[in-house]
Amino acid sequence: MDIVRDWFLKGGPVMWPLLALSFLSLSVTLERLWFWLRILTQEKQIVGRVLEAASESWTIAADIARKATDQPIGRFLYAPLSLPKADPETFRLALEASAEDELAGMRRGEKFLEVIIALSPILGLLGTVLGLIQSLGEIRLGDIGTDAVQGVTQGIGESLISTATGLVIAMASQVFYRFFQALVLNQVKIFRKAGNELELLYRQYPPDFGDIPTEKVLTGRIQPQRDNFNSTTQRGKKNLMDESESSLDTYSDDSSS
Repeated sequence: MDIVRDWFLKGGPVMWPLLALSFLSLSVTLERLWFWLRILTQEKQIVGRVLEAASESWTIAADIARKATDQPIGRFLYAPLSLPKADPETFRLALEASAEDELAGMRRGEKFLEVIIALSPILGLLGTVLGLIQSLGEIRLGDIGTDAVQGVTQGIGESLISTATGLVIAMASQVFYRFFQALVLNQVKIFRKAGNELELLYRQYPPDFGDIPTEKVLTGRIQPQRDNFNSTTQRGKKNLMDESESSLDTYSDDSSS
């Protein structure tokens, strides 16, 4: 611990923001590792159970997916199954929209790692420059060749500590950043495969929506309107014929006179 403390103090004031970035990188990395550990251990089981149930009963499949909504793959599969009525096109749109939301959530924390990767080396370089300015400012022409120059060179060497620290933080963050990106790309393949299989089952064995209005019901609703329309039309025709006959009688009387 004494060595680490001496190392930290020799690095200068820039070591404090570098320490903050290192703790941020560590916390984001641990959170993401725990997140992916929970996903990868349960994902295949959830997909298998939902697809197996979908071939038998869509109600059971939707219930299984609903119980697994604490996982991204569960929310992805439950999104189209939760729709009361859905044609295949709507089913696919629900899958695509849910996949975009879940994949965006899986990339959470990557922005922090990107900032750490970009900022750590710059802060380290800044600390080195400040150390060099301080060390070179202490050199005088009369001190060349004396023991005072040895102390200045030691200060220059200590000023490089901040650059080394910044590079170490950036490299460690870069490793986990690439690792998490690879996991996200793998999830894209898993989501696409599971979605395609679920959609294929939906097209092969579509659910039976019992509450869809039948043609008989629709005809019964429309028929009274047609009867009213026909009766009104017949009354109109009768009135028109009566008026025509009365007009003809009047014309005949006028002619006789």
